[in-house]
Amino acid sequence: MILLFDIGNTHTHVGLAGGNRVAKQINVPTREWFGGKAGALVKKFAGAQKISGAILCSVVPRATPFVKKFVRATWKLETLELNAKTVRGVGIDYPKPKSIGADRLANAIAAKFHFGAPAVVVDFGTAVTFDVVNAKGNYAGGIIAPGLAAMTDYLHEKTALLPRIKIREIKSAVGKSTEHAMLVGAVHGYRGLVRELIGALKRELRAEKLPVVATGGYAKLIAAKLPEISAVRDDLTLEGLRLVWPAK
Repeated sequence: MILLFDIGNTHTHVGLAGGNRVAKQINVPTREWFGGKAGALVKKFAGAQKISGAILCSVVPRATPFVKKFVRATWKLETLELNAKTVRGVGIDYPKPKSIGADRLANAIAAKFHFGAPAVVVDFGTAVTFDVVNAKGNYAGGIIAPGLAAMTDYLHEKTALLPRIKIREIKSAVGKSTEHAMLVGAVHGYRGLVRELIGALKRELRAEKLPVVATGGYAKLIAAKLPEISAVRDDLTLEGLRLVWPAK
């Protein structure tokens, strides 16, 4: 089995891959790599499985050496790190390849493999990212916007009377309470943002049919009423890492 680590700002998504698929996955708070608890959680997750390799992508450089050290100490393995030099399965058509987030490369690899090219990935993380695989099968760039939770948390933190809300589906577009009104702005408004940006990408790519794949924490919620999104894949980033592994 191969251990997969997608180190994000809030969570590290950990997966086990074998038999040409991501077999299972868990989320570990990224902060726990600094507190020392993450390793125990990953050991319990891996159980008695024989680990023959490990690969990671990271947007938290400070956490990366903690993960590599943990894998080395536990399984006597060196961890392959996905970046612009180790990428496989997708070309890069971007002015500064080293500046591309490794998670975005992993998403592009998996999207191209499963949905072809051109394609777009929308990743609902701390930030929401849109990543484009062009018709030639190359990573071509994308869009970065504030994440849904980041937007609502900002309202709470920067105002005296607006509460912190739990994001969920809301039917009525007319808010009947402060929380209700915030949910309308968050969920309905966010769908509008995503719809408009997908439309702009379709126009620029001149693609009548453009697979749009969603992943990340709020992917199912936002995609539920957006026909522009073709599929939701919770394991997309981990799947991209799995596809890169044979290059080692």
